Amino acid sequence: MKETEETSIGAYRLRLIHILQLAYSGERAAAYAYRGHWRSASNPEERERIHQIEDEEWHHRGLVGQMLSKLGAAPDPRRELKALVIGRTLQALCHVSGWLLPMYGAGKLERGNIVEYEHAAQYAVGCEKIEFVDCLLTMAEVEWEHEQYFRAKVLSHRLGRLLPIWPPPPPKETIRRAFDLPIEYRPASIESV
Repeated sequence: MKETEETSIGAYRLRLIHILQLAYSGERAAAYAYRGHWRSASNPEERERIHQIEDEEWHHRGLVGQMLSKLGAAPDPRRELKALVIGRTLQALCHVSGWLLPMYGAGKLERGNIVEYEHAAQYAVGCEKIEFVDCLLTMAEVEWEHEQYFRAKVLSHRLGRLLPIWPPPPPKETIRRAFDLPIEYRPASIESV
């Protein structure tokens, strides 16, 4: 293997670790926020679905933690503390902020999570951790479903339709499309990812 290839693989590995550390802590903050969100919801169907979303966030956190471990890395303690404070604060605020604000915030957050897991999958390919790709793309697809749920909830509210809504994600089936291409058509350098 050439030195430039090793450098490129190393750069992708570092980016993958960084984004997985962000995701690991982000899942913690989101899960705590969703705990407050579903507990504050009055509609039983909403309570059940948001509780399920909380469980899915904890599951994602476990999967991301396993990937970090396989990379010989660990969660970032500072991000973990920050995620704990943010998550617990949002958990408490859900009980006083009304219905619309948590739905809006959750949808916007989930939109970013889709892209985060897609990028992580690209970095996994770049550092030859192909075994991570399916799991990362599956998590992106679950985040896509979360975003769709919260988008629909926001748009169902009379005031929600007046808010600036975040850009919609591309169709769910596009999440895997780039990974169906032959390797020569995938990003050739870390700068193009």
